[in-house]
Parts: sequence; structure tokens; C-alpha cells
Amino acid sequence: MRAVDLIHKKRDGGALTPEEIRFLILGYTAGDIPDYQISAWLMAALWRGMSRAELAALVEAMMESPRRLDLSDLSAPKVDKHSTGGVGDKTSLIIAPIVAAAGVVVPMVSGRALGHTGGTLDKLESIPGFNTRLTLDEFHEALGQVGCALIGQTAEIAPADRKLYALRDATATVESPTLICASIMSKKLSESIDALVLDVKTGSGAFMKTEKDSAYLAELMVETGRAVGKKVVALVTGMEEPLGRAVGNSLEVIESVEVLRGGGPADLRELCLELSAWMLHLVKKAATVEEGRRKAAEMIESGRALRKFQEIVRRQGGDERALEDYSLLPHTEQRRDVTSPVGGRVVEINCEKIGLASVLLGAGRERKEDAVDPAVGLIVHKKLGDAVQPGEPLVTLHYNAAPRADAAAALVIESYHIAASAPEKSPLVRQIIGP
Repeated sequence: MRAVDLIHKKRDGGALTPEEIRFLILGYTAGDIPDYQISAWLMAALWRGMSRAELAALVEAMMESPRRLDLSDLSAPKVDKHSTGGVGDKTSLIIAPIVAAAGVVVPMVSGRALGHTGGTLDKLESIPGFNTRLTLDEFHEALGQVGCALIGQTAEIAPADRKLYALRDATATVESPTLICASIMSKKLSESIDALVLDVKTGSGAFMKTEKDSAYLAELMVETGRAVGKKVVALVTGMEEPLGRAVGNSLEVIESVEVLRGGGPADLRELCLELSAWMLHLVKKAATVEEGRRKAAEMIESGRALRKFQEIVRRQGGDERALEDYSLLPHTEQRRDVTSPVGGRVVEINCEKIGLASVLLGAGRERKEDAVDPAVGLIVHKKLGDAVQPGEPLVTLHYNAAPRADAAAALVIESYHIAASAPEKSPLVRQIIGP
């Protein structure tokens, strides 16, 4: 069997057998198949698509590992949440401590910045000392002690995805529904969880731009999870504008802490309560979703969620003082307002361009080997439907390099469409699939 023949087969629209998919994935993981050949196969899979049988075989091959995470000794129910990625999406930093504070084990294996979207690991690592590189044994120990830990992929958890994730980002093959599904579910199904809540984004800031495509991806993932006996629900949520107002790693940490203190932007708070509610409901910590919302809100109002986040940060080596004193977080000395050239109301934001502006500033990666600047990013002042006057700030850039700020400012101006009146905003949650 040769990789080039399988690339040729997929390029021409053929379906690979489970044995052929396993050969490609395990060969790449072992280093026997080079990046350039897997890149060609990824592009062929994006263009030609994959059958449900191919997807099942891909998930199974990507989960193959000499060791699996076993949490059977932890008596509490176990649940995780995953987002398909968006601009300003920092919900994991808020949801994980909320649900863990309610007595649920939350094992989160998260990712890094991908394309125009941010990564949970990059956000957490902007907290001085925070260690996302725990071994499986350390991960298990932290879950037993704290009830929650947030880590990146280890060599044992879906090892193929660890390599494929970065390669997809660098080869413009992120948007394939089957590849997204395989990446997410291979990690999540390796976590020994009882239930999973999926936040599938839709809109200009999402990888899936239309609600139809987002719903299709949600159905794929729900079906894949249920096939192995997990309780899975997917929420299709809007990403036509950044979630919250902060975009950029340390800026998003600050906004997350503000939500845990009972403040923060209304849209971010609403979505976090909704996702937390479903997580609590699926593992029977709440009889209904409405009861789950009330319990999640109680975790914030009582201060238990914030204390749990502090505990998580401390357990993973982070400086918890930074959650009180934001000056201890990375920050830039330079800021610039990007102002509106006209007046009216914001009728459209190209959210992807806002995300790309943050990448230009250094908050994300243009190549898989790029380093991330944890301090840079932007604060969004005007969102959909907001009134704006000529010369009023749309966004404030936090930057360390003037040429990068110039390019980012141009993208921000391009992203905003301002007119005399704005249409009614769509609800944040569009569909719920799989309850």
C-alpha cells in the first residue's frame, strides 16, 4: 500500500477503506508518511468529502493509542464541552469552573489558535505559569483533586490529531465538516466522559458560514458520539459578530474573569449559562435545562465558580494573583482606536476579518510554527445594531508593532458595514440538535 495511490484515489472521488485510512493515519503519526503527502490527502478529502463509513474509520484510527485515559475511579459524572471555534470565544474558561463547582468532573482537552479563531490553550497560557502540558497521570490527578483540568493533547490522547490539527491550519483544510468532526470527536471520545455538549458556530466568524452547513456538522458529531454510547447534544450558535467584546488571549482571560464575577458582556454570559445548563442536565445534575441555568447562575452569584477557576489556575501552576490584578497579565503599551468614517447603525460585521485582524496583531498563527503574542488583541466597542457617530471608535487595538496595527486597522474598517438602520438581530442559539 502506498500513500500516493490513496491520495490519487481520494482526489478522483473514491472512498477509502478502513484499512487504507488506518494506513494513512498511523503512518503519518509514526513519521513514515511526510507532511506533504498528508497535506495532499487532506485537500482531496476537503474537496471530495468523506462518507459516513470513512468518517467512522477516521475517528477510530485517530483514537488509536497505546494508552487511553481511564477515569472510572472518579465517582462523579464526567462531562465536557467543545466549540468549533469562533472569534472571541472564551466560553471554556467560564463554563469549566461553573460546572466543576456544581460537583461534576470536567476533563477538557483543548486546542490552540486555528485559522482566524483563538485557542483555549493560548488563552490559558497567557496566565503566568499556567501549565497546559500535563501528562495523563498529572491530568488524572488534577481531575481527582480539583474536578477540572484543561490541557492540550498529550502523546497518548488522539496522537494523530495532535499532528493533523496544526497541519490543517497551515494548509487551508480547516473547513471540511468530516475533518472537523474527526478532530473533535477523536479527542473527546478519548476522555472517558459520560456526556458531551457541542457549540457549533455559524456565520461569518465560523468555519461553517451557513446554518445549514453548521447543522450538518452538528448532526455528524452527535451521530458519531451516540454511536459509541455517549450522551451528546449540539447547539448551533451565531458567530456573525465576536462573542463578548475581547479578542486576544490575555484580554479574553480578563473578560472571562469578569463574567465569573457576575459581570461581563450579556451575550457571552447568556451563552455560558446555556451551555453549562445542558452540561448539568445531561449528567443529571439538573432535572431540566431551566434548572441547569439556575444552578449555573447560582455558581457565579455565590462566587463558587470564580473560586473554582482560581483553584484550577493554582493547581496547574498559574499565578492566581493575575485573576485579581490584571496588570500581572501580559499587556501592550500601545493602543489605537479604529474610528468609524460614517454615522448610522452597524448592520453587518465580517467577523472573520476581525479574527484575522487579531492574527495580524500576533494573537494567532499564520503558520503552525508561529509564536503567539499573549498581550495583543482588540476590544470591540460597536456590535450589530449599535448606533455609531462619525469618528467614534469601532474597535481599540492593543498592539506591539505599528506595521501590524496598520494592517489590522484596515481589516477592521473593511469588516464594518454601517447604514441608516439595522435589521433585527438573530437569536444567539439557532438550533438544538440531539437532546
